[in-house]
This record gives sequence, structure tokens and C-alpha cells, in this order.
Amino acid sequence: MRERLFDLGLWLLLCLPVLLKSDPDDGGSWTRVAVGVAALAGCVAAGRRWPLVPIAVVVAASLPLSPELFTPSYSLALVAFGYLAGRRQEQTRAALWLFGAIAAAGLALTVVAHASLGQWFTLLLSLALAIVAPWLIGRYMRQYDRLVRSGWELADRMEREQAAVADRERLRERSRIAGDMHDSLGHDLALIAVRAGALEVDPALGPAQQHAAGELRRAAADATARLRDIIGVLREGDAGAPTTPPGETVEELTARARASGLAVTLATTPVPKLPGMSGLALHRVVQEGLTNAAKHAPGAAVSVTVAEEGTSVRARVVSGPGTPPDGTAPTGRGTGGTAQRGHASRTPSGTDLAPGGTARKNQAPADFTRPAPAPGGTGGTGLVGLDERVRLVGGSLAHRVTGDGGFVLEAVLPRNAPAPLPAAPRSARELDRARREVRKGLARAIWIPLALLAGLGLLMVGVALWTQARSYLEPEDYARMRVGQSLAELAEVSDGLPDRPLDGRPQRAPAEPAGMDECRYYRSTLLAAIPVYRLCFVDGHLADKAEVP
Repeated sequence: MRERLFDLGLWLLLCLPVLLKSDPDDGGSWTRVAVGVAALAGCVAAGRRWPLVPIAVVVAASLPLSPELFTPSYSLALVAFGYLAGRRQEQTRAALWLFGAIAAAGLALTVVAHASLGQWFTLLLSLALAIVAPWLIGRYMRQYDRLVRSGWELADRMEREQAAVADRERLRERSRIAGDMHDSLGHDLALIAVRAGALEVDPALGPAQQHAAGELRRAAADATARLRDIIGVLREGDAGAPTTPPGETVEELTARARASGLAVTLATTPVPKLPGMSGLALHRVVQEGLTNAAKHAPGAAVSVTVAEEGTSVRARVVSGPGTPPDGTAPTGRGTGGTAQRGHASRTPSGTDLAPGGTARKNQAPADFTRPAPAPGGTGGTGLVGLDERVRLVGGSLAHRVTGDGGFVLEAVLPRNAPAPLPAAPRSARELDRARREVRKGLARAIWIPLALLAGLGLLMVGVALWTQARSYLEPEDYARMRVGQSLAELAEVSDGLPDRPLDGRPQRAPAEPAGMDECRYYRSTLLAAIPVYRLCFVDGHLADKAEVP
């Protein structure tokens, strides 16, 4: 509705000059008034969809009335439609082509009508002032509005992003809680299952106690599985690794695991200390390796090695069948860094082995080995979070299955974690881009009219020199001319009269002699307008010659 009211008001405003200058009482006609009013109505209606069409229509209506493109009836319409075209049109190429076509059409009309080139220069000046200048102003206002609108949009987006940041922080905190649950509770439940499994196969206990230990072990395994399912719901897909592991050293971690019945050997003592996030990542790597060993390879030997390598530290946790990487195999259980091999393991025939290595028939199989995702598989999120944690401190993580069925978890951690590089805010980048677009628009608004004026000036200078050369009479030729000579004789005396004399008598020139049929004026100098030569003729013969100021 607002746009319609604006178009109606614009149409009424542009019709006023047509009604005033085409009034039948002033020698106009009602037909001309009706055609002008209808043409302006069509231009206003089509201007929003095709901004350049109104300019072309008004120019077509103005040129027959005035070769200089200046008409009292449509000059206001040219200014208005030029400005609106600059405001409404995105691209500039079509407008430049239209301006060039108008200039070419004006030149063609000038040549066809045998008019002076001064009229064409006036048309170019009218084109520059009445159409191009308002169009450039409209382009500037469009760019300015775009910058203001971009600023408000960015401000609104920043408010939404602040709200989103708060929501994201809450989700991230939930992810940290989920990671801590997986790291600490999963590790502890796995150790409880190991202890319960040891009690289940202990010959010193009776069947009832062994059955109760088996139920405890199965309950711990089920709790671990449910915990993994809960973690999968709580943890976001793009959540980073938790950053608050238990505050204990690697020695304390392995000792606690050994006390829980895990056959773990710490090959490196003392363990190199890493500061900050690198130390937390080292603790997390060893903890994940021990948890996976207790969950997926119960009773198998585990070897932990932490070695310094220049500015980095390599941590390796090997579990499962085979010999540890350092070539030693744990042979005892308890303190002292040894553990009994074969605890709660199974023979190929499916029988369980007691702690002493003897097979026990008719014993319920240890449920640690029930179907579960392989270490490093897609079933859990421990290794995914661990890889993210190691990556954030500038390290690398690798895990693989050995040839004899064991599993190796290895990480290389730098002593000093690199500082994260701050990223430029997206809103700042977009605001900078909007400012560059506005600067480009302002530059175009400046250099386009300057280029047009420079080109028009050069063209006018060239045409002026060419016109002056055509009307220039050499002083030597003028001196050889004699009164009474015919035009043919004058052509023989000199190189001939110039192609084109000046248009009429110059201002403030003395009156022409009486009785002459015609008088022609020629330039006496190429660059100056005065003085000039006057040649007057009677019956085709030179009757008078003079140099007039």
C-alpha cells in the first residue's frame, strides 16, 4: 500500500509540467497531453521491475521536441527516473549501455538533420546533468542504505549469536559432565568387574559366593553398557574432549589399577612430568588404555611405557595376548609391578582358567568377554574424545591391533601445548566486506562522472579543432584574392575556399556592405575566434573583402 501511494504521488507530480506546458490554450493539444500523461503512468508502473524503461521512454518523448534533450515538460521526469534507476537497479552495465545509446542516437539525429555539433554537445550536457548525475546519486544512496542495513543486521545477528553462545556453553558443560562420567565411572566400573571376576573364579569361595560374585560382575558390565548408552545421548556430536580428568599421577593411576587386580606393568619410572594440558592429556591416554584393557581383555597383561623424545613425550599402552613391547612379561600378581598372566582368561576350548593357570570345567564363563565393540571401534566415545584431547594440545594419537590379537594405544604429546589462534569474528568480516562494497560504490560514483566529463571535454576539443580547421582561411590565400574574381577563379588562385564558413555574422562585427547577395566569414587564425575574414559576393563574384574584428 505504501509503494502504491508513493507511485501515485510521483505520477501526479510528473504530470504537472506536462499539463502546464502542453495546455491547449497555449498552443498545445489535448492529444499531446493525454499521450504524455499515459506514458508517465506506464513509466511509473514499470519502473519498479524495469528501472531503465522509464528513462528510455521519456528520452524518446523528449528528443522529437528538443534535440538538446531539454524540455520543460519532461525534464523533471528525466531527473526523477534517473535517480530511481540508480536506487533500484543492482547492476550498472545496462545503465551505461543505455547512456551510450542515448548519446549515439543524439549524434545520429544531429547528422541527419544537418544541425550544428553544438546541439549534440548540449544533449550530452543535458544527459550528464539530468540523467547520469541523479543516477549516480541514487547509486550512492543505495550503497549507503546497504551499509546501514548491514550494520543493523549484524547487530541483530550478534545478539542472536550471544544467546546461542550461552546455549552452546550449557551444552558444552553437559558434554564435559558426560566425558567425566565416561572417564571416571567407566574406569571404576571396569575395575569392579575385574575384582568380581577374580572372586568368581576363586576356588576358596563356595558356589553361592561365586554365584554372587558373578552377578556382581555382570551387574558392573551392564552398568558400563548403560553408561555408554547414556553418554551417547548426552554428548554432542561436535563436543570436545573433557578437560578435567582425575587429579592423579600416572604412577598413582597404574598402582590403583594394579590394586584392583589388573595385570599392569609401568615400564618407565619416574614418569616424565608434563605441564598444563599436555599432562592432563597424558593421564587421559593411560587411563583410557587401562579402561579398554580391563573391559575388552580381562586378565591379559598390560604394559605402560612413557618415554621422552626431545621436546615431546611418547606414551604407549599395550594390552592383550603376547609380550609387552619392552620384552618382559609380568609373572606375578600384586605389588612390585608384576601380575599373574592368564587371570580370568579363556582357553581356545572355551574353559576358564583359574588364577594359577588351571582349567576349571563347568564354570560360568567370564562375562568380560561377552560381545562388545573392539577397542578403537565405533561403539564407544572414549577414543573419539581422547583423539580430540590429544589434538588440542598439538599431539597425535594412534591405535592398532597387534598380530597376536593384542591392542596398542600410542600418543605423542608436546611438552608445551600450542596456544590457539584467535579467529576473526564473522560479523567483523562481513562488516568489513560491506564497507569495501560501499567504498567501491563511492569510487564509481566519483570516477564515472569524471571520466564522462573528461571524455566529453576531449571530444569537444577535438570537434572544435576540426570545425575550426574547416573554416580556416590561410592569410596568403586571402592576400591573393581580388575583387571581381568568380568562385571558380578563387579556387584556382588558392587551394580553394574552406569547406565550411562560420555560422552567421560574429557578434559585435560591423554591418555588412549594402547590396551584397551574401557574405561569408572565415577564421584568420586557427585557434582564435577573432579577427575574421569577410568575403561578400554579388552574382557569384567577389564584391568586397575585409578583415573585421
